[in-house]
Amino acid sequence: MESYFLDWANLLLRWVHVITAIAWIGSSFYFVFLDSSLTPPEDEDLKKQGVSGELWAVHGGGFYHPVKFAVSPPQLPKHLHWFFWESYSTWISGFALFTVSYLYSASTYLIDKSKMDWAPATAIVVALAFFVVFWLLYDAICRIFGQKKNGDAIVGALVFVLVCVASWLACHWFAGRAAFLLVGAMIASAMSANVFFWIIPGQRTVIAQIKAGEPVDPIHGKRGKQRSVHNTYFTLPVLFAMLSNHYSFTWSHPQNWLVLILMMFAGAAIRQFFVARHGYKLGRNGNPLPYALVGVAVIVGAIVWMRPEPVAGVSGAPVSGAASVGAAGASDQNDYKSVQAVLEQRCYLCHGEAVQMKNLRLDSPDSVKQHAQAIYQQVVVQKLMPMNNATQITDAERALIGRWFEAGAATGP
Repeated sequence: MESYFLDWANLLLRWVHVITAIAWIGSSFYFVFLDSSLTPPEDEDLKKQGVSGELWAVHGGGFYHPVKFAVSPPQLPKHLHWFFWESYSTWISGFALFTVSYLYSASTYLIDKSKMDWAPATAIVVALAFFVVFWLLYDAICRIFGQKKNGDAIVGALVFVLVCVASWLACHWFAGRAAFLLVGAMIASAMSANVFFWIIPGQRTVIAQIKAGEPVDPIHGKRGKQRSVHNTYFTLPVLFAMLSNHYSFTWSHPQNWLVLILMMFAGAAIRQFFVARHGYKLGRNGNPLPYALVGVAVIVGAIVWMRPEPVAGVSGAPVSGAASVGAAGASDQNDYKSVQAVLEQRCYLCHGEAVQMKNLRLDSPDSVKQHAQAIYQQVVVQKLMPMNNATQITDAERALIGRWFEAGAATGP
């Protein structure tokens, strides 16, 4: 029953998290586009008001004319829209989902004993430390180097190194699936922290100065813009890390830390293409196409590098050597008895009569027949099970289950 309610909590939190993330990313992308697409105002009245840029757009049957005041408007309007709850609700729902999915069942989902044989409490503390330590180091980098000459380039290089180190550590300390998600959550937490500690407080300070009739310090706007730009480059790497948990060939790779770094780098490069593209149309930037080409080249290179060797006996691949011998030593590779021997050795621990995780038993031929499709998907295609390969199932055993399923998944004569 506990597993049933956890599944519901996972589903509902994931639903909320995706909705709020769409809202946050959508507004973030829009304002980056808007900022990159502004042109100097032509109307003299707008110039006198202090407008630094304007944009004409058409959408949904109407015309829009947003303008930007570089430092502050002549006076504050009665109704001022803020953009922060999208960020906060995304982080809250995401952290709750991470807690339910990984921290609550740390021994199952977070810990890979072949890497670090931690107690659950230790693994949880170390995982949470990733959030805190990354933010402190990232924030220190921005504070120290952000306002220096060529500060953006220095900050970008140092943050990239920081992400690489964090990715290497996470993939060597935690289960691959959890490591990818942890790095994504770590960066996403820094994005929300940028909003909470810098962007919104800076905006509140500016508004307070306007209301008090004091000169507005432009540094608050510059800092907020800097962190907002960082957030937009973080977005695609975070999305890859979050989506990768559905694709085990990424996080189960022997060099999974490098896979994560390459794909996040590719995402940031492609995002740079879209950011620079808006200014390029207005003649402000050089051709941004090389950024996109670099990102695509890295992805293609990763695809070629990661391509798996043919697995004996699956989808027409040849059967030879030790791989041609069934896990139970049976001569008939599609014999259910040899599949049952694999299930007994690798799966009964969690899906037998005593435990029945997810209300699933694999010690019953009828149940195996009923869930044959799920077994094939989880064990052979996605390689998600056994979780973190805790029972050390071999590629030959996965291939055996694959041949059994493709032959009709028979469990009896």
